[in-house]
Amino acid sequence: MTELERVPPGIDPSVPSSARVYDYLLGGKDNLAIDRAVAEKLLAVAPDTRLVARANRVFQIEAVRHVAKLGVRQFIDLGTGIPTSPSIHETAREVSPSCRVIYVDYDPVVRMHAEVMLADAPGIASIQADLRRPADIIEDPHVTGLIDFEQPVCVLMVGVLHFVMDEEDPAGIVGAFRDRMAPGSYVILSHAMAESDPEAIGQLQMATAGTAAQGRFRTHEQVLRLFDGFELIGPGLVSVHDWHVDPAEERIPLLEGVPRLLIKGGVGRLKA
Repeated sequence: MTELERVPPGIDPSVPSSARVYDYLLGGKDNLAIDRAVAEKLLAVAPDTRLVARANRVFQIEAVRHVAKLGVRQFIDLGTGIPTSPSIHETAREVSPSCRVIYVDYDPVVRMHAEVMLADAPGIASIQADLRRPADIIEDPHVTGLIDFEQPVCVLMVGVLHFVMDEEDPAGIVGAFRDRMAPGSYVILSHAMAESDPEAIGQLQMATAGTAAQGRFRTHEQVLRLFDGFELIGPGLVSVHDWHVDPAEERIPLLEGVPRLLIKGGVGRLKA
């Protein structure tokens, strides 16, 4: 089967997808030529980006495991991306089999993979929705049927808010979920930083301009403001390579020095 033959209906193979670019950087095979071209342009100026992508994933898994150990049993993963093992539900259920997970992504390729992965999986669901419309997600019957917002919940926004432009109000998106979350809830968030190498930022912006994969690089203070209402735990908002709370967790070595594409991550606990 050729690549064009396996493109799902509704997908334009000439437009890159952030989920599929990320999949390629992680070594996956669920990506198209346009996604690989974007990734290779970035790798040409920031060759350590594969390590950064992997470190972002390791941060996500360690943070989920830590929050589950703190007693949270409900997770909403916004901008799920192409399924990768260990998944969020696999990780959380290592701590407690009672954990429930909602996966959310607007990419139909992600939804297609999620439907296969989650077939006959009780306590886990996937919806196709855009995080720019948080009310649609919060009120979706799959979400309300699985998530009890009167109890602590963890909302993941890992590597997604830098695809939300300023005029689309990323802080308002976080706030919409925060306002529905019970005390003792958490947010796990990572974001591409304005402190990244200017050449890497420029290459990525040129390759994705005008598409859903275009990004907005924000400063440390701007990303910190996304945690308004939350108290940062662990090491705070740091490079995803440096966010650790468990010395036994996997470590991702850098090539040398600071990565040219810098992503920072943090975990916030909702203030009482």
